[in-house]
Amino acid sequence: MSENGVFQLPAQLTHDQASAVAAQVCDLARTQPLLQIDASRLTQFDSSALAVLLAGLREAALHQHTLQVSGLPAKALALARVYGVQDLLHLQS
Repeated sequence: MSENGVFQLPAQLTHDQASAVAAQVCDLARTQPLLQIDASRLTQFDSSALAVLLAGLREAALHQHTLQVSGLPAKALALARVYGVQDLLHLQS
């Protein structure tokens, strides 16, 4: 978490990093009533990045917490549309 309470996703988030980042996001989603995730640094990613966000969303929902995602790159947003999860993550085009 940064000092302003926003979790910054790393620039690279592929299958290799997904487990570690998902663990961080889920831990925060469990303890933070409002978890804000900034995805603006993502430059290299695959569908695992969406899986990380969905895992965090699921964990937040279990604890009646809120997860918000901002700054998702256009290519990741397009991937979310293809997989049909744009609305689940409340992503804007």
